[in-house]
Amino acid sequence: MQQFKVIIEKHQDGYVAYPLGIKGIVVGEGDTYEEALADVRSAIRFHIETFGRESLEVDPPILEAFVAETGAEA
Repeated sequence: MQQFKVIIEKHQDGYVAYPLGIKGIVVGEGDTYEEALADVRSAIRFHIETFGRESLEVDPPILEAFVAETGAEA
């Protein structure tokens, strides 16, 4: 089983999840963290079945993902 790094964002009306390293748009959503993760897992499977494994970016693989916050003056 191939592993994917997934970003999960919490919004006022639920959660949105999307994987890193897949060409194209693959998004999951849900009322909870777990629902969004399950939905994006299903979306990844559908994407691979529809577009094939070549739709996955293999080189270079994403080794780590970070979330940071910064400010900027306008």
